[in-house]
Amino acid sequence: MGNPGAAAEESAFVIVTGAGSGIGTAIARRLHSDSFRVVLADLDGEGVGKLATELNNARPESALSVELDVADRNGWTRLADTVRRAGPVFGLVNNAGITRDKSMLSMTDQQFDQVIDVHLKGSWLGIQAVVPLLREHGSGSIVNISSVGRHGVFGQTNYSAAKAGIVGLTKAVALEQAKYQIRSNAVAPGAIETPMLESVPEAVKGSWRSSILLNRLGRPDEIAGAVSFLMSGDAAFVNAIVLDVNGGEPHL
Repeated sequence: MGNPGAAAEESAFVIVTGAGSGIGTAIARRLHSDSFRVVLADLDGEGVGKLATELNNARPESALSVELDVADRNGWTRLADTVRRAGPVFGLVNNAGITRDKSMLSMTDQQFDQVIDVHLKGSWLGIQAVVPLLREHGSGSIVNISSVGRHGVFGQTNYSAAKAGIVGLTKAVALEQAKYQIRSNAVAPGAIETPMLESVPEAVKGSWRSSILLNRLGRPDEIAGAVSFLMSGDAAFVNAIVLDVNGGEPHL
């Protein structure tokens, strides 16, 4: 069932990064069901191409796929030019992410830089590229994906720093863009069942479950629902917030 709050923007695009799998795919599907048109951006060009075909079969001319390295400014420039020609843009979801886990003293410069570049710099570059399109539209919504990891996670000094940085970025953008009727918010997932967690030992995931008040891991569609709300007219007075979606997960 579509979101009535999005009906007025049904001809506008929302750009979703990391749309080729996991949470990104769930977000793209949900926004498409909310009547938005979607731009599916991912390093996996083949994956988002297949998803775009599926969505266009359901609703013609409702999805575009773009192969994108979010840490590449030129890639964002090309994406913005492509989407500007295709139609108005209402939203951006900065979801793309990677992990390169090591304890702090074992982590290399490359492992730190890769995670910062994709999560934090990639979100910043995306906002720089897309805000002019949102201003042209006359309003817009930016949703950045942070994490409960922003509070600090063992073996993830790079990831924790990036996700904390995204919160500061989100709030600073909200301050700068509010006068243009552009809202900037963040969603902070807890432990979510995605392909990224497939390599995590079951014993570790079991310890996570026991620390969550709802005693389970989350689903990608539950993160997509939070993004849908922040993109909708129902959230028209919601700005500069971080929405935790974690089942009641305690943190330090």
